[in-house]
Amino acid sequence: MEPLKELDAQSRAHVMDELRAILRERSPQQADERRKTLAESLQPDHPQAAEWILGQNGQEDKKPITPQREFELDQKKIDKLKGKVVLIKYGGNAMVDETAKQHVIRDICTFKQVGVKPVVVHGGGPVISELLKRVGVKSRFIGGHRKTDPSVMAYVEMALSGKVNSEIVKLISFNGFRSVGISGKDGNLVTATKRIHEVRDGSMVRKSDLGQVGDVTSIDTTLVDALLDADFIPVIAPIGVGEDLQDYNINADMFAGHMAAALEAGAYVAMTDVDGIFLDKDDPTTLIPEFSAHAARAELGRIVQGGMIPKIESCLIALDSGVNEAHIVSGMVEHAMLETLLGHQQHGTCITADS
Repeated sequence: MEPLKELDAQSRAHVMDELRAILRERSPQQADERRKTLAESLQPDHPQAAEWILGQNGQEDKKPITPQREFELDQKKIDKLKGKVVLIKYGGNAMVDETAKQHVIRDICTFKQVGVKPVVVHGGGPVISELLKRVGVKSRFIGGHRKTDPSVMAYVEMALSGKVNSEIVKLISFNGFRSVGISGKDGNLVTATKRIHEVRDGSMVRKSDLGQVGDVTSIDTTLVDALLDADFIPVIAPIGVGEDLQDYNINADMFAGHMAAALEAGAYVAMTDVDGIFLDKDDPTTLIPEFSAHAARAELGRIVQGGMIPKIESCLIALDSGVNEAHIVSGMVEHAMLETLLGHQQHGTCITADS
């Protein structure tokens, strides 16, 4: 965080504490006032730091998986979520690293064991890329989105439903619980519409056709509700069907946020490769443990950048629809998700609804 390096250690610590408090502030007006006051206090001697306070940047980094460890569950937290859905967006390196994969699956099963209803939505970008490479099909990306023509879509579905989805179901079954793998196509679960990617270039807006890449327009939870009532753990691949009868590949984070909202989840967890959101991506001591929804919106493209943007957007979708809590946690830290929701310690970043 270059602009703050000019401050002495005590001043820098004070600024960090105040920024964390601002990002927890429920009132947008009060948050803006506190931010301006902080910037004004720095302006005379540290103008670069003041400017940075009003427009920040940052984000992702990768962490190694932590050693195995034990922890205690909190009965009050269990009682709060018992009988409710916890929507887990499963993705990132935790789907590739074998050790991480095993402990994530065990944590999903622990939710079920204590009476919580886990629902899993998964991604699978690396698996799709590997399959396309193996069959000699080149991927083209536009603004981070994979352009998906009909031939690519066939392999996308093969990777997501045939490979990733079925493996998660198998691992859950191995841990002693019943699971069913589906996609948004099953039971009219997810209706989608074609996504047109827009990029602003000065006063002009350039539009790109991404092919069979879509956005969620509506969700019918009848099938998922039936699976939950029958004591299954639903595992859902992010594919939907449009009114044009085309299959659409949907960003897994956005798919998960909409699914959490539709299922009226008690909590939503977006899994990533890092420990949460940081004021300074290069400084692990700058973790933001709590982010108000309005601050999260304001920081999209500033503190919140790159692959963290759709995760935050998915949290906001869930919160705006009444989901009680949304968390971004690392899948590479053993029990981080479980301990945050059912234990005595918070990991990652919690996004809170505006008052």
